[in-house]
Amino acid sequence: MKNLFLPVLALCAVLSTSSCEKEKHFLKEKSYRKQVREQLEKRKSEAWRRSDALFSVLDKESLSLEQREALEFLYAYMPLCDLADYDGEFFLKQVNAAFNARSYFSWGKTVPDDIFRHFVLVYRINNEYLDTARSVFFEELKERVKNLSMYEAALEVNHWCHEKVTYRGTDGRTSSPLALVKTSWGRCGEESTFTTAALRAVGIPARQCYTPRWVHTDDNHAWVEVWVDGQWRYLGACEPEPELDVAWFTGPAKRAMMVHTVVFGLYTGTEEKNVETPLYSKINLLANYADTRKVEVCVVDENDRPVENAKVQFKVYNYAELYPIAETVTRKEGKTSIVSGMGDVVVWASKDDRFGYRKSEAKGGETLVKLSRKAGATYEENFVVNVPAEQPVKELPAEKVAANAVRLAYEDSIRNAYMGTFIGEDEAHRLAQQHRLNPTEMWKYLSLSQGNWREVRDFIVENKRHPDLFPFLASLTAKDLRDTPAGYLRDHLQNRDSIRVKSGTPQELVVPYILSPRIDRELIKPWRSYAQQQLSAEKQEAVRSNVGLIADYVRSEVKISDEENYYSCRITPQGVHELKIADRRSRNIFFVAACRSFGIPARVEGSTGKTQYFENGQWIDVAFEPSTSLNLPKAKLAVHSSPDNLTRPGYYSHYTLAYFKDGDFQTLDFEGSPQVSRLPCTLELDEGYYRLMAGSRANDGSVFVHTEYFTLKKDVPASVTIRLPETEGKLFVKGIVDMNTIVTLSSGSKATLKELSKGRGLMLCFLDMGKEPSKHILQDIPAVRDDLNEWGGGVLLAVPGDKAATASAISAFKGLPQNTSHAIDSNRELLRAVTSALQIEFSDNFPLTIYLSRNGGILYSAVGYRIGTGEEILKTIRKEENSK
Repeated sequence: MKNLFLPVLALCAVLSTSSCEKEKHFLKEKSYRKQVREQLEKRKSEAWRRSDALFSVLDKESLSLEQREALEFLYAYMPLCDLADYDGEFFLKQVNAAFNARSYFSWGKTVPDDIFRHFVLVYRINNEYLDTARSVFFEELKERVKNLSMYEAALEVNHWCHEKVTYRGTDGRTSSPLALVKTSWGRCGEESTFTTAALRAVGIPARQCYTPRWVHTDDNHAWVEVWVDGQWRYLGACEPEPELDVAWFTGPAKRAMMVHTVVFGLYTGTEEKNVETPLYSKINLLANYADTRKVEVCVVDENDRPVENAKVQFKVYNYAELYPIAETVTRKEGKTSIVSGMGDVVVWASKDDRFGYRKSEAKGGETLVKLSRKAGATYEENFVVNVPAEQPVKELPAEKVAANAVRLAYEDSIRNAYMGTFIGEDEAHRLAQQHRLNPTEMWKYLSLSQGNWREVRDFIVENKRHPDLFPFLASLTAKDLRDTPAGYLRDHLQNRDSIRVKSGTPQELVVPYILSPRIDRELIKPWRSYAQQQLSAEKQEAVRSNVGLIADYVRSEVKISDEENYYSCRITPQGVHELKIADRRSRNIFFVAACRSFGIPARVEGSTGKTQYFENGQWIDVAFEPSTSLNLPKAKLAVHSSPDNLTRPGYYSHYTLAYFKDGDFQTLDFEGSPQVSRLPCTLELDEGYYRLMAGSRANDGSVFVHTEYFTLKKDVPASVTIRLPETEGKLFVKGIVDMNTIVTLSSGSKATLKELSKGRGLMLCFLDMGKEPSKHILQDIPAVRDDLNEWGGGVLLAVPGDKAATASAISAFKGLPQNTSHAIDSNRELLRAVTSALQIEFSDNFPLTIYLSRNGGILYSAVGYRIGTGEEILKTIRKEENSK
């Protein structure tokens, strides 16, 4: 009889085994699983107001154990913006897409669990707004890469990315990956977010890396690391090369002082962690790129006693300010450290009302910082910031570079063909005529909207008789026009009639500070109708009469947790209202959105970041924390430029002003502000303690810095004079141009300024060949042709698009250097970049001639009629070579 049961027992064993295989753990380590679930319970208790929207998906009986644990991992560690603005079905789709990619591609089974967990499963890259890109990209890429090796697939995905997106500078808000595809261009942070999303979509682990700030030049950069066959490699996002670990930024990265990435969740990797919290880590990847050193610091008080829990920031000079690349706190013995590069770093320490700072040099030992300073002292300082030396970079074989260039040109043609489907000026004018609208305004906003032009067209046509239509569009940023659906814009403009504007509001404030949905750097969402539904007409009238009621509500109802929103993606106003937890920036946006919804002018003030509303003829500061100083008396500061300066000082290019708060100086954001566009100027600032910082960058990247510390008081006249320090024994950099800027040559091909420089430098001339002065410079250049040929750099003759009819006249001039190229500068984009870097106003006084070092530093410039320009540039080149 026992033998009769053997087949049954065997079948049961098979079924049991099959069930175990089906229900295998995603989080395989029991201890790790326990930590995740403990953290999940904390998040559930915090997000209970959105419990159904977020967590009901976990109750689905159809969920496998792997799906459930993957969701638990995501919920346990996701930032507040995701808890507030998305739902469980969205995250389940992200999980399913990640698992689908892992099973579909051959390399999926080679990826370790922890690498997959942090660098494939995770749906967020940085501070972008989320969409369904993972599924869309998988469908587009799967057939293209499925038969490739993992290495080949990583390269191929980047080629696909280049077909879709190219580089162009834009504002700091990060568009979603699908929005970027719609536009076809974005800054490096957007390109790297997009490329990382594409790689993860096909199951290749990827992470966005960035240097917070360069030190040898201004600005920063972001790129991508991919995990391929057991090791992390790098690539330039949307900038495909024939091999991994090859990119234009290889050289600059060797001079970096910090490279890091944010890792979602509890991370057990071996990399050094600059930041480690219960939700995320920020890991230091600098050693992958550059020589490093340990920057050791000891902080003491005025009596030389070690200071515990002092805040220590490690800062580099960039954009005329000291920017923190890392932050730590001291241990009991007053010590802390980070791993950084082989240049100088300013160590800034503070605790309570004391602060101190000192420069740490590459060859120095431990840096001792004494907390001996308090706000109020008036003094000046000069110092030099030395940067890591330039390092050699391995070059690829010429045949590989040439073959890749052919493919890049083809990919450009694919993208350009798509961009050719955007509306043209003639069609925009016909549309304007059809609807009796201003054709100039119609073309302006449709051209700015790029791939989103149909949405903006529909919005304009729907609201063509609205008196505030074009002023409303003018209140938006160019990026808003590129990625905001018509329905979202409709929510704000078409609710105009339901808004009772607060009495006493000047008419000029109604559109920008009530109707406009643009507040800070958040994605525009349809929050206005939602907000109006929350209060009856009677209560709306009450808050118009007493704005303090809104501020009181925010203070009492919205809990603040900056660290929990660690990617700094702004939470929508509706998300803040539903979750009742937010970071400070999202809280401020919420307050402004609420005010505007009820007809109260409000803003986040641009230069200081203060939250304000308008009442009784003035802007009123709003304080949500007890320690915030409100409506401080105003003082006037006159800002002058020294007549000895070699160039016109520009804000952020050469100088900044900063006010003292909480142990450190916070830079006032006057970028692009007309208040500082001309010097001298007079600024109205809060009373307080300030710092003026001015710097001159030399051609080797080092910076000569001058600082002044002073106090502003009401009714006490004050002035500062910007004195750009001399770059002793080195060439002065007048401004910086991005050498990765792409130009279209007269042949139709494209090239970057870096490529045209031939690794040496670039003489760039903007010409109007219909005028005599431009012809003079083409007579000057042949006189130094042999010297320029021997030097080996490039010469670019650029004719603005509006002067293109004169470009053919260049052919009449013979004897130009062998590396001379011609280009049409459509829309004057390159010309604007140069004049912006030089901080000059330019109105057709051609030629404009500059000399760019290979790092993009402007070492020479001349405007208008001038004899001997070629000789002057040659002298500059020789000085540059002698100073190396």
